[in-house]
Amino acid sequence: MPQINETILAPELQGGEWIQGGPIQLAQLRGHRVALLDFWDYTCVNCIRTLPYVREWHRRYAGKGLVIIGVHAPEFTFAHNRSHVCEAIAEFALDYPIVLDNNYSIWQAYSNRYWPAKYLIDLEGRLRYYHFGEGLYQDTEKQIQKLLKELDPLAQLPDLMKPLRESDIPGAVCYRVTPELYLGYTRGQFGNPGGVARDKTFDYADPGRYVEGAAYLVGRWCVGEEYSRAAAPGAKLLLRYTAMDVNLVMAPGAKSPARVELLMGAEQLPGADVRPLNGHYFIDVDRPRMYNLVANRSVLSGSLRLRVLDPGVAMYAFTFISCVVEQNPSF
Repeated sequence: MPQINETILAPELQGGEWIQGGPIQLAQLRGHRVALLDFWDYTCVNCIRTLPYVREWHRRYAGKGLVIIGVHAPEFTFAHNRSHVCEAIAEFALDYPIVLDNNYSIWQAYSNRYWPAKYLIDLEGRLRYYHFGEGLYQDTEKQIQKLLKELDPLAQLPDLMKPLRESDIPGAVCYRVTPELYLGYTRGQFGNPGGVARDKTFDYADPGRYVEGAAYLVGRWCVGEEYSRAAAPGAKLLLRYTAMDVNLVMAPGAKSPARVELLMGAEQLPGADVRPLNGHYFIDVDRPRMYNLVANRSVLSGSLRLRVLDPGVAMYAFTFISCVVEQNPSF
């Protein structure tokens, strides 16, 4: 159980811009509130998967003395944009206070390094518990209830939440899948012979052979620090992977929505953001966000090709989902 030295007072939430609720001073909560800080980014798949739990904890415990504060720390430059974050807040139906931590001042005050990250603060303002990443939802809720009982020993609290997804229940199998794959030259993994040209347009040839865990650019692209931007119609990105779900953070160019065609093997299944049309699959890139490209029934090794029909589309990072429920898992 991750615990923190109980003598540590939680740092104040200074330097951010409150975009919903707030401003909140932790010192003013002492003696009558418990706080949960949730560091998140609206393009982060792991953050997105935790939000239904955070949203439900707010519904269950706001009236019992819990204050949830979302600290949005952007992973990509476009996520500094207030309007993009506000759109995500509405999309995910978040109604608790949220502060935009564009300068990472709160992130640094907590020495945080992860998306998502949750920190629990007791009625005396002390850090009492933390958890990084997905999972341990019932353990986190137990800690919430423990601190609320310290606040009010007579509080009537509900039973712990049941898992919201099959992959969250005990017995789910989490396979080793392709690691997160970035598409800018700072952190990118490219398989093109000779690497990529930085910050300039270049015509990339198809090498014809591909390895898993690397992205291959074909056609005209411009590779920046954070992204690969298609510079001409028909530019392609090729990928081999092992996963159940495949997600990709993308942003449109001058035309919105911009069309991207997805080509994949017959054994693979299109994701939630894929639109079938006349036997083909398309993604309409309408704003900077994460798009679900592939949603297989189980983990498999596959390949996909993205063909950009409207130039200007920028691709930032692939993420891959690994946890599935199997009737007869083999180890």
